[in-house]
This record gives sequence, structure tokens and C-alpha cells, in this order.
Amino acid sequence: MGRPAVRRLRRFAWTMLSLAVLALLLAWAWGQPFMASPRMLWDISRASPPRELPVPVQGVRARQIADTFGAPRGTDRTHQGVDIFARRGTPIASATRGIVVSVRDGGLGGKQVWVLGPGRERHYYAHLDDWAAELSAGQVVHPGDVLGYVGTTGNAQGTPPHLHYGIYGAQGAYDPLPLFKAHAADR
Repeated sequence: MGRPAVRRLRRFAWTMLSLAVLALLLAWAWGQPFMASPRMLWDISRASPPRELPVPVQGVRARQIADTFGAPRGTDRTHQGVDIFARRGTPIASATRGIVVSVRDGGLGGKQVWVLGPGRERHYYAHLDDWAAELSAGQVVHPGDVLGYVGTTGNAQGTPPHLHYGIYGAQGAYDPLPLFKAHAADR
């Protein structure tokens, strides 16, 4: 074997070693806590939208929720979710796994949380009395993780305390109540 061939072989060996070290480093990094959000984003972007969901308000059953999706709200809009009534301060849990994309206070929803879930659907939790301690955008959540507490913020002031819950998919808002009922039927 000539000198040029030996040099090419060495270069090839160093390249392969470098790629192996890089692959090991990436595999290590992927498993670290600081990569929780990217891992969840990867997972939910490949997942199908849920076919069933637990009711996100502690102690409330699907049969207790009135189907108000699509009901008129004034003259210019319709109800884009369901209202789940409970005592003020009742814990509100994430109905799905996902990433908190927004924690904000303002507009019709008052104190609200948005979670990006499976199928890249957005789950909207509105009228919260308060948020869970240290809840923040970018945080990974799982079903049952507390997001906040039932309240009357935003345009719900003067109404009984409730959670307005909505799901927004690729085609816009759709009724979450059938998903709650499907979950209840499996129990």
C-alpha cells in the first residue's frame, strides 16, 4: 500500500472516529433534562390527536358538562369550547401531554394557559383564578399535572367560577366534550 493510500485510510479512520464521538455526544445530550422540551416536541409532532381525554377539572365528570360548543356568544361569535363549572380554586390539570406554549393574562380568557399537545393541537385553559406555582412557557406537562385553578378572570367576571376549555386543531376549534365522554366510557 502506497503513502497516499495510507493517508486516505488514516483520514477515513479519523473521520469515522469523529462521527462516532459526535453520535455518542448527541445520544447523551438527547437524554439530558435540558432536552425535555425538544424531546416532547418531537414526540407530539409525530403523534395523532387524542381520541379521548380526561376532564381537566378535578372532581368533575363528563356527564356533568353541558355541551355549549358552538353556542352564540353575542352577535359576532360562537363558543369555541366548553365551560366546566366548579368551586373557585379547584385544581385544573393538563388533559394531555405537551408543552406549555403560553401563560398569560389578558383578553376574553383572562388568566390562561395554552398547551401544545399531540397532533400539534393547542389546548386552551381560560378564566383561571391563578396559575400553578412556577408554571412557565416551555415547560413539559403530562396528563394530571396542575396548570392552575378555576376562576372567573377575563370576560367570565360576574359568572359562576369555571374553566373554559377549548381544543384548536388544523381545522380550527372543535368540541372537546366527546373526548371527555369517550374517556369516561373506558373507565
